[in-house]
Amino acid sequence: MSTTRRAALTALASLPLAVALAAPAQAATTRNDRRTLFIAGDSTAAQKYLDAKPETGWGMALPFFLSDRVRVANHAVNGRSSKSFVDEGRLDTILAAIRPGDLLLIQFAHNDEKSADPTRYTEPWSTYQEYLKLYVDGARARGACPVLATSVERRKFDATGNSLPTHGDYPAAMRALAEREGVALLDVQALSLALWRKLGVEDTKTYFNWTATEQDNTHFNPPGAIAVARLVATELLGRKALPARDVRRIGDGKDAVDELDPAWQSRLTWLTGTTPA
Repeated sequence: MSTTRRAALTALASLPLAVALAAPAQAATTRNDRRTLFIAGDSTAAQKYLDAKPETGWGMALPFFLSDRVRVANHAVNGRSSKSFVDEGRLDTILAAIRPGDLLLIQFAHNDEKSADPTRYTEPWSTYQEYLKLYVDGARARGACPVLATSVERRKFDATGNSLPTHGDYPAAMRALAEREGVALLDVQALSLALWRKLGVEDTKTYFNWTATEQDNTHFNPPGAIAVARLVATELLGRKALPARDVRRIGDGKDAVDELDPAWQSRLTWLTGTTPA
């Protein structure tokens, strides 16, 4: 990674955000101070299978930035909204496994926005917040720490090359809920929007799933997934959801991750089989 690009990523990840949030995560007190970070989310975060390669969820790259004391359990699934994830019993599966001191990272909105689909649609200021609160309350009831993350932005630019927001009121609704409930908030939407703007129209194609047969402005390839995972990890540290000892490789040190380095990309793993619909 060039010094300029790394500096830009580091600066973006440390931008001051409007919402100052909650108390530090509850410290893990069992299992030799190890904890699990569960991800509840959609296709932008999900583990991918070989049929989808090179499409990559940012959750696949998150372990690059976390210490061995933090295990990632990625439950994100393609096409799910905050509502459908609950209705399919996926939140129940997480809550049956989560333990005191663990974290539940919640990122939804891409599919909540689909108003033509009643199985997924939620309204930002009512049902979206109501469903998100189920995750928050469920984690807290089990002694775990909920962490809300605004949805990563799509690749969309206007005629002048300015990166445009695409999630309507959903990020604002999540920010408001986080403030009201005292939940740590990772403002991935704001940070990713700024990163795409910094990279520009052409360079962002290197971060999204653009192939010879597909021009996908929502999902990532390996560089994009790694870059977004860096933003997530930096926010986990900045919002005190994780202590400094559990976040690594996010800066300019000799061990820093370069998302454009094939050596790092080769460490990503696509599971054998077909990506769940």
